[in-house]
Amino acid sequence: MTAPHRGIGDRAAGEPETPGSRDGGLSGVPDDGAHGGGKGGDGHDGPRPSPAAPAPRGPERRIPFPTVDEITRHCLTDDEPETVHVEIHLPSRPEPDRLRAAFAEAMRRHPRILMREAPTRWWRSRYEWVLTGEPDRDPVSYPGGTLEEARKRAIADCPSLDASPPFRAEVIEHEGRWVLLVTINHTALDGPACLRVVATAAELYGGADNSPAPPPVRKPARADGTEGKHADPEPSTSHWTRPARVAADTLHPGAPGNGMLIADLPVPARPPREPGKPSPYTVNDQLLVATWIMVARWNRLHEEPQRPVRITMPVDDRPRTMEMPIGNGTRLVEVTFGAEERELHDTLTAPGAPDRAAIARMLRVTSARTRALKAANRPQLGFSGDLLTAPVLPIGLRAWGIRTLRNSAGPWASSTLLSNIGRIPYPLDFGDAGRAEAVWFSAPGRMPRGLSVTTVSTGGRLQLALRWSHARLDDAAGNRLGALFSRALDSTAYIPDEQEGEGR
Repeated sequence: MTAPHRGIGDRAAGEPETPGSRDGGLSGVPDDGAHGGGKGGDGHDGPRPSPAAPAPRGPERRIPFPTVDEITRHCLTDDEPETVHVEIHLPSRPEPDRLRAAFAEAMRRHPRILMREAPTRWWRSRYEWVLTGEPDRDPVSYPGGTLEEARKRAIADCPSLDASPPFRAEVIEHEGRWVLLVTINHTALDGPACLRVVATAAELYGGADNSPAPPPVRKPARADGTEGKHADPEPSTSHWTRPARVAADTLHPGAPGNGMLIADLPVPARPPREPGKPSPYTVNDQLLVATWIMVARWNRLHEEPQRPVRITMPVDDRPRTMEMPIGNGTRLVEVTFGAEERELHDTLTAPGAPDRAAIARMLRVTSARTRALKAANRPQLGFSGDLLTAPVLPIGLRAWGIRTLRNSAGPWASSTLLSNIGRIPYPLDFGDAGRAEAVWFSAPGRMPRGLSVTTVSTGGRLQLALRWSHARLDDAAGNRLGALFSRALDSTAYIPDEQEGEGR
């Protein structure tokens, strides 16, 4: 496991580094804008951003918070800021004035990102976003300092909702190269939506085509070729069963904030696809099984009682084109592992390398479950989320009820969150500043889960961000957990000599 970047936090001196939301858009608010072309006045190829001078403001336009935004807003805490961090590594330094102008124009082309929270009172029926049309503040800065310091800010200092846009973009020099580090207030939008805006800014800055690559073609899962129909998976774990929680391991219990580990890993190999048949499983299924192994092994090492592992997984059905809805647009599903984890628990958590045949079985049943979950048509947070945010009671009473319910239901929350962004669909080509060489995302690691796993693949590599709550893990423990995930992911890689004919 290679780890060119260090984990964040209070690692002991001398300790070795361990490698290791559907309505996001707005109906009636266009999020388009044709791209210009040709050469700019200085002979620069491609579209040039328009000047960043603010335009006169029109009347305020307001929209109510969607379900995900409202529930997130109700549950905010000072100890664990609700941030998403995105870092894009570039070979050369983006020129400040051009980058600021590119972001200003990109935000005009995606006006849903130009929003701030409207002042409100507890007796109102809704929180509301104000669409500002122009930014209240310049999100781009060149703050100096180290990448380590910028990462600490990204997980500790959440952009305010009092001014638009609800993100900041810092440019940091790191080991002779440059990093565009974007910190997002997750109450307002998610990482993929913000990345769409960054891709537009890249095209405006450098003139290169940053259109998204077409999504991969998925073969139908049924032999009869019926699209969108999937065989029901085998019965899974009851949601009334209390799930496993990642065992606490910290010298500072109750400490505030998050820690984070950034790592670069190989993408695990998969079996070749047979002609006319779907792939038996995806990299996402391998990540789910690796996360199960990580949690189960960690808890066995800490002598925790065996409990079922449940993993919350975001599913994003939005297009990646200019028409992509901006906001919190993923829906959350829970992946469980059913009878297999009970039957294979001892085999897969015993010391040494996990049994390959047992892993192959876990991969096959997990693939069936995830296909069914992705095909299900459900609200973003389930029907209960829509019910909890119905504007029947004032927001102050709804907030009290949701926080109380969240605290009471904490023991039944999933074990962890796995957010697999997948392949970055955009080149993220910034012209003379170069193309993105690597991209990392991290999602909040708030309690009661206390842990999130976020992955992205670029250039045939897998960029991993492990983020944890300091109330559950200190940074030394977080690094050890990251190393355990790396070994677990490696154990899911397909090896023809060992796995030929398995599952047939």
